[in-house]
Amino acid sequence: MKLWAGRFRKELDSTTNDFNSSISFDCRMAGEDIAGSIAHAAMLAAQGIISAEDGLAIRDGLAGILSDLNDGTLEIDMGAEDIHTFIEAELTARIGDAGKRLHTGRSRNDQVALDIRLYLKNAAAGLRERLCGLVDVLCDTAEEYADTVMPGYTHLQRAQPITFGHHVMAYCEMLLRDIGRLDDAVKRMDLSPLGSGALASTTYPLDRLAVAQSLGMAGVTANSLDGVSDRDFCVELAAALSLVMVHLSRFSEEIILWCSWEFRFVELDDAFSTGSSIMPQKKNPDIAELVRGKSGRVFGDLMTLLTVMKGLPLAYNKDMQEDKEAVFDAVDTVSMCLTAFTPMIATMRVNADNMRKAAAGGFINATDAADYLVGKGLPFRDAYKAVGELVARCIEGGKTLETLSLADYREVCGAFDDDVYDAISLDRCVAMRKVSGGPALVCGQVARVKQLIG
Repeated sequence: MKLWAGRFRKELDSTTNDFNSSISFDCRMAGEDIAGSIAHAAMLAAQGIISAEDGLAIRDGLAGILSDLNDGTLEIDMGAEDIHTFIEAELTARIGDAGKRLHTGRSRNDQVALDIRLYLKNAAAGLRERLCGLVDVLCDTAEEYADTVMPGYTHLQRAQPITFGHHVMAYCEMLLRDIGRLDDAVKRMDLSPLGSGALASTTYPLDRLAVAQSLGMAGVTANSLDGVSDRDFCVELAAALSLVMVHLSRFSEEIILWCSWEFRFVELDDAFSTGSSIMPQKKNPDIAELVRGKSGRVFGDLMTLLTVMKGLPLAYNKDMQEDKEAVFDAVDTVSMCLTAFTPMIATMRVNADNMRKAAAGGFINATDAADYLVGKGLPFRDAYKAVGELVARCIEGGKTLETLSLADYREVCGAFDDDVYDAISLDRCVAMRKVSGGPALVCGQVARVKQLIG
């Protein structure tokens, strides 16, 4: 029996019924639907809209349905139109007419709007926990390799000396922003639309705030039209998750490069690598590649939500049923990626020697040589030009700034002295970068981040 039976004289075409049905994906909201219904029934009874006896019967009946779903005694009927229809029909079958009173003062429009808010609020909490877990692993990694010198890059060209710990902490900052965006999305999600009805609220004396408080929500939506038609929170969550995937994808790209024989900065554990069906020597970073690839899937989910919502008049439209598959997929994909990515990083072996060797080439201490001359009184632009000439000499002679003779230095600029070699040593180059946020202060960055994530 459809909840909207009565007006219609013919059964819905079977193919159309399948097209219209949403239970295949909204069944995951069964727990939230039952929680919302229990809160709604308790309020109806408290307001004298239904009897106390019916209120208790509804509460106990719904609790029994939830228990049976959880232990597998009750299976969801996938032939039902949606999870709301299934639960109400099951409740009525168990407790009779009292079950038919549950929907008093409520529409499926505000019911589903509540369910998806509750579901995504819980999902966001789980994603936040996974993000904090990854940040914690990265902090431990950064602390362990706080003094491991490596080249920093711009344009994928060796640029200046940093440490591996400093590099890793850059991703912690990205992930902290992701956590902040999740928290912000939850703030705007955490309002109950129940009581908005189909679009124009109801004539029943509902206590909307009591329902919201019993569900642990911060308040209620302020406009009934907006209450049932708002899906900004779905879009906002998908946007936040898209940025999570941008950051995971960027990190994956670097891991893929670092695993190559051209870099050999890290080696992934065998448990997080795969081989080739034809080339026995191969060890492929497939997990990182999959994370990089799945970013496009989450971006697509965001575009789906934006496209669905962009042309809808107020209030509810059936198009909005398309919100769930997209936002659920975004949640599931990011959760799966974090679940695989975190232990991959935790078990990754760092090749500090190869990082050091790479840092020794590419003249990444050239800026420090220029800064040395500035310390001797030269304007920076003059110092820059002098060191540029020295680098050109090194390239022509197959030398580095460390192996270039002092005579060569002085031929270009007489301000150079023996202490230039100490000034351009990689360890000193890193150690002197004590400006807030710099590579010499990794341990302080770690302490700050760990305090932020609790």
